[in-house]
Amino acid sequence: MAKAKPNNKVDPNKYLKNKDIEPEGKLGVLAAVGRMGLMLVGIVGIAMEFFRDDGWLKTVLGKLFESTTSMMFIPVIIFALWLLNRWMSSENKSETKRSGDIPMYVMMAVGAYYLFRLITTGSF
Repeated sequence: MAKAKPNNKVDPNKYLKNKDIEPEGKLGVLAAVGRMGLMLVGIVGIAMEFFRDDGWLKTVLGKLFESTTSMMFIPVIIFALWLLNRWMSSENKSETKRSGDIPMYVMMAVGAYYLFRLITTGSF
């Protein structure tokens, strides 16, 4: 008994919706690489501040867990992070909100700060 061949017909209009999309120019690619570089420098700078000896993480966790009164801030912090997530996320996953770009711009600013600090002092 012979096997049936799968239907490999390609819809000729499958990619018609993309016919008006122009490719990114060289300047746009360079700007995107610059934005990505600033964000990576920001992430590395914050990670170094967090995980060094007597860094931010050790300090914040020490202050948060030193007394029962300060431990009551944990649910407040979680609620604030949840509200921030609700504000920046859209209900429909296929669309984006402009407020979702704020973390990118903040991280770029942090990256610019650490890059400036690296250039002026020679260390993070």
